[in-house]
Amino acid sequence: MGTNGSTMLEPLRQGLPPVDPTAVSGSASCALPARFEAVRGARTFTRSTLSQWGLDDRFDDVSLVVSELVTNALRHALPEDSRRAAAEAEPPVRLHLMRWSTRLVCAVRDPSEDRPGGAFSPERTDENVDLESGRGLFLVDSYSDSWGWHPLAGRLTGKVVWALFLLQD
Repeated sequence: MGTNGSTMLEPLRQGLPPVDPTAVSGSASCALPARFEAVRGARTFTRSTLSQWGLDDRFDDVSLVVSELVTNALRHALPEDSRRAAAEAEPPVRLHLMRWSTRLVCAVRDPSEDRPGGAFSPERTDENVDLESGRGLFLVDSYSDSWGWHPLAGRLTGKVVWALFLLQD
C-alpha cells in the first residue's frame, strides 16, 4: 500500500478497538487490468493469499466481497471510453488484502472520486433494497462485518472501498 497505507485505513479504525498500523501481520496487493476478466484474477489472488495466511475457511465470504468490490470498480469507476486506454496504461484498479490477528481488510482502490453505489448507504440498509444500483454493495454489507469508502489523499486521486472481516482469535 505504500506510504499512504495508514492514512487510507484511518476511517476504517473509527469505532473499533485501536490497532497499531505497524502491527499488520500480513499484507498483499495486486494491480488489476481494466478488463472484467480481472475479477477472476482477483479471486485467484485472494484464494492464494488467504491460503498463505491459514484463512482458507474465510475464502467464500471474502471472495464474494472481493468480486463485488472489483466488479464495481471496473464497471463504475472507469468511463467506458477510457477502458481501452486504461487497459494499455498502468492498471487503474488495485486490490489490497491486509491481515491483523483479529481482522482482515479487503480494499479496492480505483481512480474515481464518486461515492460507490450512488444512493446506497451502509447506515440505511432497509432503504437500499429497492435501489437500481448498489445491490452488490448490499452483498458486501451482508457478508462483511463492516465496509466503507473514502477519497484518497495527497498525490493520489480516486477512492478506496474497503470491507472488514473480524477473525477468531
